[in-house]
Amino acid sequence: MRRKFMSMALTAAMVISMAATPVFAEDTAADEGFNLNLCIASEPQTIDPALNSAVDGAIMCNHMFEGLVKWVNDGEGNAITAPGQAESWEKAENEDGTVTYTVKLRDGIKWSDGQAVTAGDFVYAWQRLANPETAADYCYMIDMVKGYDAVADGSADPSTLGITAVDDQTLQIDLTYDCPYFEEIMAFPATFPVRQDMVEGSDNWTFDPSTYIGNGPYKMTEWSHNAYISMEKNENYYDYENLGPDTIKFTLLDDNNAMLKGYNNGELDFIENLPVDEIPTYLASGELEIGDYLGTYYVCFQTQKAPFDNPKVREAFTLAVDRNYIVEKVTQSGQVEAGAYVPSGISDAEEGSDFRKNGGDYYDPTKDAYEANCEKARQLLAEAGYPNGEGFPVVEYLYNTSDAHKAVAEALQFMWEEELGVKVTLNNQEWAAFLQTRKDGDYSIARNGWIADYNDPISFLDMWMTGGGNNDAQYANDDYDALIKQAKTTTDNAERMDLLHQAEDKLIGEDSVLAPLYFYTQKYMLADGIEGMYYCPLGYFFFGYTHQA
Repeated sequence: MRRKFMSMALTAAMVISMAATPVFAEDTAADEGFNLNLCIASEPQTIDPALNSAVDGAIMCNHMFEGLVKWVNDGEGNAITAPGQAESWEKAENEDGTVTYTVKLRDGIKWSDGQAVTAGDFVYAWQRLANPETAADYCYMIDMVKGYDAVADGSADPSTLGITAVDDQTLQIDLTYDCPYFEEIMAFPATFPVRQDMVEGSDNWTFDPSTYIGNGPYKMTEWSHNAYISMEKNENYYDYENLGPDTIKFTLLDDNNAMLKGYNNGELDFIENLPVDEIPTYLASGELEIGDYLGTYYVCFQTQKAPFDNPKVREAFTLAVDRNYIVEKVTQSGQVEAGAYVPSGISDAEEGSDFRKNGGDYYDPTKDAYEANCEKARQLLAEAGYPNGEGFPVVEYLYNTSDAHKAVAEALQFMWEEELGVKVTLNNQEWAAFLQTRKDGDYSIARNGWIADYNDPISFLDMWMTGGGNNDAQYANDDYDALIKQAKTTTDNAERMDLLHQAEDKLIGEDSVLAPLYFYTQKYMLADGIEGMYYCPLGYFFFGYTHQA
């Protein structure tokens, strides 16, 4: 999932215009009680569960919607999966290798307006996700469901997708193969139910609390664009009595200085980002927490346009980056320089094994290897027809507005010009415009990042299939597509992981589609006296069960 970081991180309907010193708007509905004020990002691209592809939007959707499976607190602040809208499910393996899930919904579950949640709501949402007319970047998230391929390519009606409402409380989901991470798919925001009457009643249904009807623990009360999204406890949620904050306000900012000021003034209870030069101080004081994060910050190249249609050019730019300098002097939050794309912490075939450790690095990202890497980079650029950078066109590096992204961009600009003799200009855009520009392929080099959607390497690899909704590099390779398709259908997990290693070999080792910079860590600050927040290394924070100490 795209990570929208105002500090160091990732993943557009509106362009944001914020004052340098914003006014924190008062929430008149939250004058009394326990009211949380958070800042995780600026204006979200969308909070439509099917269309969202960023972590900030996913965090909001996780508070206002709920899937068949949900993330709960393990008692130590870590998120684990548990039944959500589903009370239980049974998995049956069929003789032909297909799998059938029979899911029973909880009794009495309701939408925030009091209407009953039914199995048909899930059928509608999943059919909508797969329907090419929806244009959901995450449509492929349910490609293991029977009939998906025909629906996605437009040759079959969405009603043929292998999800059926047996009755109002029973779902049957037919899979073409035994997907090892399917329970996490059922907890993924793109698979959350949505109300057909609301979605089809207005193109702007997500903007209005009267039409943004969810089934989660909280419900939206106001969206003041570019300022805040407010929500309050959903009295129709089945676990209403155990919820914590009376209201949760997501303040929308892209100014790290404003975030830190708001936190220090007590106007914000939680922030993820702060000015880079303040990080050492807050780390030393213990106020800044650093958590695990399954993600990679990287540069992607527009592989269909010169000069980055040449893999030698892409590899040269990949090698001429001093990753050690970036993590030690720029990001300063415990990030680890990346020698590959799939990060550490992602499981391999054997229990307890690590995909990254088994796969190794594609280049040495350490400080000692930098000069040798640069020498090889210059050689590759010469082989591509640009000795010492001669004749190489001026290229642009695109990034979204953030002082921290700017610092990385300036470091990269200097390294590429110093080591390769090329001219790189910088262009920053506000979040919404940036996402659209990158998605359209209207760039040469762009900042990017990806967070695991579930703990499996395919979460990082299937997005680069030809025509994929999240394939911002416009990469197209039939051999790569074949490896991913084969990996998705094999029932032998060792064979599946071997195919995924081969796919990464092609993506990074042969084609240099991406230039991984570092593996993420998650930093945040939470105000004293607030307990019960929990976190998932996929990037989700959960605040619905917090309380005051």
